[in-house]
Amino acid sequence: MVKGSGVGRPRASGAAASRPDARQAVLDAAGELFTGAGYAATTTRAIAERAGLRQASLYYHFPAKEDILAALLAETVRPSLALAARLVAGGAPAAVRLWALAYADIGLLGGARHNLGALYLLPEVGSPNLARFRTERAELKAAYGRLVAASGVAPAAVAIRTDLVFGLVESIAVIRRDDPALDVEAHVREGADGVVRLVGLPEPTDGLRAEAHALLASLED
Repeated sequence: MVKGSGVGRPRASGAAASRPDARQAVLDAAGELFTGAGYAATTTRAIAERAGLRQASLYYHFPAKEDILAALLAETVRPSLALAARLVAGGAPAAVRLWALAYADIGLLGGARHNLGALYLLPEVGSPNLARFRTERAELKAAYGRLVAASGVAPAAVAIRTDLVFGLVESIAVIRRDDPALDVEAHVREGADGVVRLVGLPEPTDGLRAEAHALLASLED
């Protein structure tokens, strides 16, 4: 359960609140509403209704709307952060590891059911309750920075190149917002290629892509 910081609300303890899929139903409903109607315009009552729950059942899992936002944003960064840790520690060529991380990360943001990356610019993301998300996102960016540095970029340019790389990766959320019917796989592949180019490495080849895909597959085992 996500620990909340909001005002206490009545919590349900019945079957509806504790059923295994109730928490995920809330997240699915909130993701749809936050990215559709907007975060500020979405009430917890609307989320509960969309999830097929009583409002009290929603509060059983999430004491406040901001706690739901925190849980949704965590889904956009934690899988990539876990992967990044393994790639940074790996021994494959830096270009392969960087392409693999960008490919997986853009795929996570672009292929999710709801365009949760578009929520990054919400003012609520700066609240104390979202501190863990901000920390994890910063850790992910730092992992990109280590791969950028390992690619042979001059130390003085690592920070700027990392900013550009991270911006390119997360830009899929804006592209997806403007074009909901976009070809996600094409954008994922071209985005990963673009990251390698931004760093100043040689043009990505089919061999590099194949090696990166094999690396990702090996890390799934």
